[in-house]
Amino acid sequence: MAHPEPAQKDRYALFYDVPTRWADNDIYGHANNVVYYAWFDTVVNQFLIERGGMRPGHDPVVGYVVASSCDYFAPVSYPESLELGLRIERLGVKSVSWELGVFSASDNTTRAIGRFTHAFVDQASGQSAAIPLGIRVALEALL
Repeated sequence: MAHPEPAQKDRYALFYDVPTRWADNDIYGHANNVVYYAWFDTVVNQFLIERGGMRPGHDPVVGYVVASSCDYFAPVSYPESLELGLRIERLGVKSVSWELGVFSASDNTTRAIGRFTHAFVDQASGQSAAIPLGIRVALEALL
């Protein structure tokens, strides 16, 4: 298995500023791994709400995270300012796989790369569903 490598900013289509918080640091003095997953979730949902028209708590079709991972290359710590790059690894009919690059605002190389997959589901039936049109249009624009 190949070892993951850090990526450069030009790999990502869109960026979001993410501040670190004092509470993000763990006993080792850097952001704990669980914090990275919260950043990923925040950035993707911000994209889905702002660009895809997602309405949390109201939409009949929702995306469930069915897989996730993160590769870490260098730590981040409070009080760093971060930029998270967003790109799509794979877009299917009923799912999307995201990649997120974590950059210190002063760096051009990722400190970490996160990945997760949303599978879309009709909430009423619990069955797999096509990605809603507004979200699909936003995703295609990100490709």
